[in-house]
Amino acid sequence: MAKADTPTVGKGSEKKPAARKEAPAAAPQPKADKEPRVPHPVPRLKEAYRQQAVPALMKEFGYKNPMQVPKLDRIVLNVGMGEAIQNVKLLESAAAELGVISGQRPVVTKAKKAIAGFKLRQGMPIGTKVTLRSDQMYEFLDRLVSVALPRIRDFRGVSPKAFDGRGNYTLGLKEQLIFPEIKYDSVAAIHGMDITIVTTAKTNDEGKALLRQLGMPFRA
Repeated sequence: MAKADTPTVGKGSEKKPAARKEAPAAAPQPKADKEPRVPHPVPRLKEAYRQQAVPALMKEFGYKNPMQVPKLDRIVLNVGMGEAIQNVKLLESAAAELGVISGQRPVVTKAKKAIAGFKLRQGMPIGTKVTLRSDQMYEFLDRLVSVALPRIRDFRGVSPKAFDGRGNYTLGLKEQLIFPEIKYDSVAAIHGMDITIVTTAKTNDEGKALLRQLGMPFRA
């Protein structure tokens, strides 16, 4: 009896070994910060406004809502340097000092119109200023009333009459040396500055009460 032909298995018909399933790649882990982030502390004067000034002003003026209580909006420091017409380096020095005092980079102010008598041309740099808001505003005001103003010789308080009728207050200083950040030996020229405290108060009485609560030492 003849044997049945056995089918020949060719190379193309060989069974390939099953491919190994690779384990899914692990999700990338976020890199841990080298140093933990420390939250920025709330300025002392800002906390005093919330905890002390707001309740006191609500009681004094009969506000029914804390949102009605006036607050600080911004503080503008301005230095006018007429001498810069003859010596630009004086303006550069004043701008550097204002940056040290405020902790913020100031901008240069320019003349809006020409004045022939002062040899002033339109667009000529004549001063520098900086505008502070938020935490920097509170930190500066705290240093002003706690450290700088008491350094004035024979200081007996600031004038209570320098309001503009809308609760904003402007204080004029004769020299920048009252700020301890400024060293006498490094000063190119002694100059004054104007400090304007802008509030959301609607009247001078409200603005004055707000600043008094924040430590502004008004003369009696």
